[in-house]
Amino acid sequence: MKWIDSEEIGIALAEKFPGLDPLTIRFTDLRERVLALGGFDDDPKTSNEAKLEAIQMAWYEEFKDAQ
Repeated sequence: MKWIDSEEIGIALAEKFPGLDPLTIRFTDLRERVLALGGFDDDPKTSNEAKLEAIQMAWYEEFKDAQ
């Protein structure tokens, strides 16, 4: 997965952290969680606020659907 794979990352985060509301996570913590995902293989330096926000929103969609 790469930073631009926001939907795929969002699904992976929802599976790894069920019940955790992604809107309560700071971007610094979100970045660390993404980097720790199995299958994530991108340059940590290329993350930015826009990419993290897209990931957070994709994760939030999964979170809402699970509630």
